[in-house]
Amino acid sequence: MERHGLIIVHTGDGKGKTTAALGLAVRAFGAGLKVLILQFIKGGRRPGELTALEILGVEVRQLGLGFITAENFSEQKKSARAALEIAQKEISSGAWDLIILDEINYAVKFGLLGAEEILSLIKIRPPQLHLVFTGRNALLELIDAADLVTEMKLIKHPFQNGIAAQEGIEF
Repeated sequence: MERHGLIIVHTGDGKGKTTAALGLAVRAFGAGLKVLILQFIKGGRRPGELTALEILGVEVRQLGLGFITAENFSEQKKSARAALEIAQKEISSGAWDLIILDEINYAVKFGLLGAEEILSLIKIRPPQLHLVFTGRNALLELIDAADLVTEMKLIKHPFQNGIAAQEGIEF
């Protein structure tokens, strides 16, 4: 059976966008697909899920510098540009069955990358490649182009009650 690659978007203000994408990565890897995860913003801290994915043999590349601030904006922009070039190369390579572009929507929201650059990734995608975009504020054009869009909606979060992020749950 010939595979039809899907464009998948996980967006919204609720928790779980990256978590859903990583769950998909585990499912795909378990089914024998070649999986690559490119993280556009995350960097530095090594959360538990990356350790688990590496043990499984799923390739994860943290290409970001962490939180975006006014002080590091210029470096963040360079980092995002380099990550985009890596994504373009890997998408075009034909070496992968599933590529997750984690937090790429944030790169657009914060002005690190342009909308047209993100949308161009869909155009260069081989037809059998599944491509996942995560992060809040997904472009309407990306949502329109997608085959599957899930919006995570915040109802309640422990941070609202002063509970800090907990290892193994938020990172």
